[in-house]
Amino acid sequence: MTLRLRIGFLPLVDAALLVAAADTGIAEAHGLSLELLRDVSWSNLRDRLHVRLLDAAHMLAPAAIASTLGIGGVTAPMVAPILLNLNGNALTVSARRFEEMARVAQGDLADPAVSAQALATLVSARKASGLPPLAFAAVFGFSCHTYLLRDWMALAGVRLGEDARLEIVPPVRTVEALASGEVDGFCAGAPWNTLAVEAGVGAILHCGVDLMPDLPEKVLAWRADDVERRGEAVARLNAALIEASRWVSDEANWPSLAGLLAAPDRLAAPAALIEAVLRGDIVQGGGRPLRQVPSYIRFDAAAIRPDPAHADRLLAAMARAGQVLVTLDLTERARAVFRPLVAEATQMKF
Repeated sequence: MTLRLRIGFLPLVDAALLVAAADTGIAEAHGLSLELLRDVSWSNLRDRLHVRLLDAAHMLAPAAIASTLGIGGVTAPMVAPILLNLNGNALTVSARRFEEMARVAQGDLADPAVSAQALATLVSARKASGLPPLAFAAVFGFSCHTYLLRDWMALAGVRLGEDARLEIVPPVRTVEALASGEVDGFCAGAPWNTLAVEAGVGAILHCGVDLMPDLPEKVLAWRADDVERRGEAVARLNAALIEASRWVSDEANWPSLAGLLAAPDRLAAPAALIEAVLRGDIVQGGGRPLRQVPSYIRFDAAAIRPDPAHADRLLAAMARAGQVLVTLDLTERARAVFRPLVAEATQMKF
């Protein structure tokens, strides 16, 4: 019997496993009919999963933890029996701010410590001149994007939310917000950083791997009670995504994958640009050459296997951001989000 599942996603390259499973026949071969529903914000996806308008969702790993712990909203425990990727983020500033940072930088801006100090110089100059603080966008409060921004700025003692304003801007609006001057920079997943560079409005300062390599970024989230009562659906989808991981990780399939992701109901972005991201060929902007970034985004078997240790790393970042006070109970509940329980129960191999 074919099982029909409604899965929400945002238009990002890290939705690749879901798109590949749905659009290549992989899911069908596992007895699934996947309806992928494109959404506009992470809060929408979270809330639609909470009230069961979705069976599962493409979700920020920290958001799944926050929902489970009841931080920033209602308590709705979630389980991620599989990850969708590691890495994939970048930190982009407006073309104007990049030029200003380049003028005051004491060294190579490719060094996060140098770029953070250049930012600190701009922040101090604006304070002395009575200008409003710079604004940086993350795509959600409970996201690796927020923690990457905070930890980068902290290298030079700049406090996000105090010395620089934090704005929450959905991925689809980041380029527009940068172009309009609403924000001076943003941290988001692919392809939005590259789209900002291609539009001539931004320059990529750092890739996520420069700051926090192998960071658990997106997960396939289910409500915890659904994982317990809908084991067959979870197992089938896990199997389909593991097979999709093998297909997506094969370089020979990247042109086809880029074409699938480029579709209007998926990312609606140029296929050539998406393929470049898959290859780690990053157009930096700011007059700098193309940069090749190994493991810019990972979809391989090791990348998608859930590990309770992911929760430890993310909780530490959430604590640095002042979002949680880590306790033993909190840690145990957060670690329960990342459970390879389905794979172990069905003898699946990541």
